[in-house]
Amino acid sequence: MIRKLIRRVFLRGEPAGRKAETIAVAKHGIRRDQVSRGACRTCEALQKAGHRAYVVGGAVRDLIAGIPPKDYDIATDATPEEVRGLFRRSRIIGRRFQIVHVMQGPETLEVSTFRAAHDEETLKDEHGRILRDNVWGSIEEDAARRDFTMNALYYDPTAQVVLDFHKGVQDIQRKTLRMIGDPRARYREDPVRMLRAVRLSAKLGLRLDPQVQAPIRNMADLIENVPAARLFDEMLKLLFSGHAVECLKRLRDEGLHHGLLPLLDVILEQPLGEKFVLLALANTDARIRANKPVSPGFLFATLLWHEVLANWEKRQKDGARPVPAMFGAMDEVLDLQGEKLAITKRIAADIKDIWLLQPRFEKRSGHAPLRLIEQPRFRAAWDFLLLRAESGEAPQELVDWWNKFQDADHDTRERMMLPDTGKKRRRSRGRGRKAAAEPTGSVDAP
Repeated sequence: MIRKLIRRVFLRGEPAGRKAETIAVAKHGIRRDQVSRGACRTCEALQKAGHRAYVVGGAVRDLIAGIPPKDYDIATDATPEEVRGLFRRSRIIGRRFQIVHVMQGPETLEVSTFRAAHDEETLKDEHGRILRDNVWGSIEEDAARRDFTMNALYYDPTAQVVLDFHKGVQDIQRKTLRMIGDPRARYREDPVRMLRAVRLSAKLGLRLDPQVQAPIRNMADLIENVPAARLFDEMLKLLFSGHAVECLKRLRDEGLHHGLLPLLDVILEQPLGEKFVLLALANTDARIRANKPVSPGFLFATLLWHEVLANWEKRQKDGARPVPAMFGAMDEVLDLQGEKLAITKRIAADIKDIWLLQPRFEKRSGHAPLRLIEQPRFRAAWDFLLLRAESGEAPQELVDWWNKFQDADHDTRERMMLPDTGKKRRRSRGRGRKAAAEPTGSVDAP
């Protein structure tokens, strides 16, 4: 504690890392009008209050690479409490890594205070992963603590210069991903950096520096120590990067796919399953690049579908009825998935809805087609069926029938529906009307 106090009181302005190269706009190429208005206003407000403030990290990297940033982070020497005092629409969040969310119109900016260098007092687990990280420091220390050189770039929208502490601009131009410090130590501090390396290399078409790449395969097991919620967030970034197919390829090349999505490595060894997954990922990439909406529930439903399908078929062979077998298969696969990724209840509900509706496409008699087409998740389930047919799993004749049925008028739909030859179940008077009603989200047997 005494050492930390001395650092904060006496060494606040002293550099603990290398000096920055100041890069002018003619070299870095970022124009002020390319930066979000909210990020500029946040930096200006902090600077007017006497603080240093910069757009930092991924946004600067992407702007230099010619990619529009999805969000903006701000780094400053102001403490979270000082930041909170300057912005009425703001709140302090986080425990392990305390930051401030500043709302500027529709934008939410993440504002973090310069962090100090790690020392022997930094709280870590038995594997070296940092558990708490709220000791403030200088901008030099903050830059030295960042993972990759191209993420240690600080852009001042007022002066329109970039502070480059570790030759990150040069690495962007050379398309090489380099780590700041010893990669093995940095991976132990935060194993998620291995996933980030894969995601950034796929997104920007980068070559991994040999020192960055070499330890990954042997240290992949450290990812098992990452909290499930954080791993889920990182996987969402990877799968919705717009380069999910390339990310998956690189995950496999680096030996990182085993265990991230439980059983994903098994799925990818099945010819039918691999084709289905790659089609789903390519579809997601295309939608993201076209700025169309995407659904985490839909994508995770595709990634895990063949495990549910195999489990469902096994349960039916063991004598279970189709409906209970499907519910049991879904619960077992999602429970296993939840051990690694903390899928939210809302997303899990979307996944189940899509799966539950698949067998109902098989039943085209009576009023079943009309009831199915009125389901809230019908459109997502229909897109899912299209992928199944494209991969060769579902018959094209089924897709053609439903495609025609959706666009048909009432009379045509009546003629298209097959005769209902199924046995009618008699209602039990003792159980009342509610007992005879079809349960919400139930699935008709194919």
